[in-house]
Amino acid sequence: MISKGCEQCAEGGKMVLFVYGYCDQRDCFYCPLGENRKNVTDVYANERLVKEDEDVLREAKRMDALGTSITGGEPQEAMSKTCRYLSMLKEEFGDDHHTHLYTGITGGRENMRRLSEAGLDEIRFHPPYEQWGKLHGTEWEDILYGAREEGLTPSFEIPGIRAEEEFLEFLDEGAAEFCNINEFEMSQGNYRRMQEAGYELQEGHMSAVDGSKEEILDAMGDHERVYFCTSVFKDAAQHRNRLKRMARQIRREFDDVTDDGTLVYGKTWATEEEFAALGVPEEFYTVKENHIEVAWWLLEEMVAEGDVEKGEIVEQYPTYDGQVMERTPLA
Repeated sequence: MISKGCEQCAEGGKMVLFVYGYCDQRDCFYCPLGENRKNVTDVYANERLVKEDEDVLREAKRMDALGTSITGGEPQEAMSKTCRYLSMLKEEFGDDHHTHLYTGITGGRENMRRLSEAGLDEIRFHPPYEQWGKLHGTEWEDILYGAREEGLTPSFEIPGIRAEEEFLEFLDEGAAEFCNINEFEMSQGNYRRMQEAGYELQEGHMSAVDGSKEEILDAMGDHERVYFCTSVFKDAAQHRNRLKRMARQIRREFDDVTDDGTLVYGKTWATEEEFAALGVPEEFYTVKENHIEVAWWLLEEMVAEGDVEKGEIVEQYPTYDGQVMERTPLA
């Protein structure tokens, strides 16, 4: 079973809203957060640093977001901020804008009520690893039912460290709606700690950890409400599809969108008067302060025929900062 939040994520339609970098769970050796996100109060919408609330809405519109995932740090440690953003997103985009939140603490019944009233749809709990297998009869069991009674969809989202059948019991008992298992990964944020704990990368993989995948799938993979999210899928599908959504949303008439979700266009230092004299249709170019951006294939042709002296083909990400991936000179 794939939840609505996961369906939207797979389509690249989920904006990631990082609301708070502090977290009381300080001993999670597998925490993937990089140093720029740990112990900060900064907010990021995807990779955009949020300087004002409107930046969140700008980023959602830039990617034509279907929904938003709230993450941290620990979003429940910044409830006022978290609820403000939830309410703002629902007010701007309506009830169909699906929201889910990742949390490593129970938070309590009052937090569940506040989150639900602010517009949260789905809450994904990640109990501390050392408590796996011992969750029944604790606050973790209570909060699953409490969240559901407050109108939220309670679930688990856990790293694929090892198989744990207690999560299946919660599904069968009706306490949790689904369980997402993320393939265990190394990142820049946790690489050293993971190595110190004895983990190594799978051969041929950039981030996936060697070991537990087969055991987890054997023990848990057949359950209809368990979904195993591979590192390859997250990198190759989710991220790429999000870029494609952005690219389609912001592309100009003459921009090409690649299969990877990047934008390709031409750039030349000819003048607007030269372009007008050559009779280039206005829909094929735009004038910038000190250069002209134009359909790449047209610029390639113009340089080859000597109509303009030089230029370059530019490939860039459709993100707000417009990071350039590659420049190919034409002369």
